[in-house]
Amino acid sequence: MIRIAIDAMGGDFGSEPIIDGVIEALKYSKFSAVLVGDSNVIKPLIPEAYLKSITFVQAAEVISMTEGATDALKRKESSIYKAMELLKNKEVDAVVSAGHSGATMSLATLRVGRLKNVARPAIATLMPNSKESTTLVLDVGANVDCRSEHLFQFAVMGEAYAKEILNRKLPKVGLLSNGEEPCKGNEVSKDAFELVSRLDSFVGNVEGNQVFDGSVDVIVCDGFIGNILLKTSEGVADAIGKIIKKQVKKSPLAITGSVLMKKVFKTLKKQVSYDEYGGAPLLGINGCVIISHGKSNAKAMKNAIFQAISFADSNINKVIEEELSHFTR
Repeated sequence: MIRIAIDAMGGDFGSEPIIDGVIEALKYSKFSAVLVGDSNVIKPLIPEAYLKSITFVQAAEVISMTEGATDALKRKESSIYKAMELLKNKEVDAVVSAGHSGATMSLATLRVGRLKNVARPAIATLMPNSKESTTLVLDVGANVDCRSEHLFQFAVMGEAYAKEILNRKLPKVGLLSNGEEPCKGNEVSKDAFELVSRLDSFVGNVEGNQVFDGSVDVIVCDGFIGNILLKTSEGVADAIGKIIKKQVKKSPLAITGSVLMKKVFKTLKKQVSYDEYGGAPLLGINGCVIISHGKSNAKAMKNAIFQAISFADSNINKVIEEELSHFTR
């Protein structure tokens, strides 16, 4: 049975939505849940019927959002540190955390370690597109400054994730740029273009609109651009929702129309909501780490756990190592 360590103390809203998500996941999937945190806080939140299905690892400290990422290395009694130690020691198969993302990345890289031939891990996230599917974008925050070889490795890892986890047999990989022509981009992206061209799956440069039109499966960029893309997209989706609500209230006819369009709005909300995807995998780590949104609710945590189960049950890390080995000989 797959063993998932959950940082029960991370997240903006405390332990309750995290625990609720774990319980919901246990209702639908068989896995071994290991809750890492202050048992005095988290045990009272768990229905007695589920106590036998859960293991507890005591950790009284929490890395706050105001602390530096590197400070986590000194906080050996924190929940995220202990969760990563479990993964490092192969006592669990995956870690899920909605806590300090920087601390999670630092500990995953420095304590758990990287896969062979991986220079830097990358955060990959799924973005909704107009074809009722998703586009995988990486990196979205782990690496602010990248070299061309890093972007090439992101492309390899993204292609592997698309095949092994998303079940895309022939995924299309694009390099995010300010134009489709090979000559477009900065010096790093131009050099990366030459490197990524070695992949059969590479379709060339892509522009920002192609994140959402479903024309490619994987889009590669550095973490600086990727994080801005991610946060901007979340902001636009939220703003559109608020604009629609305000406009609907101004007209009785619009109110009637909105009632008829209720199913459409519900589907749209589902597509753009981060809780449907649960979290973002940190690719390139010698294990499975899922980074969830700090504002994750129970549904988001449940789906993050499902992501962790799918990842841990796949051969993706082996595939990444094998694929990268072809280009390092």
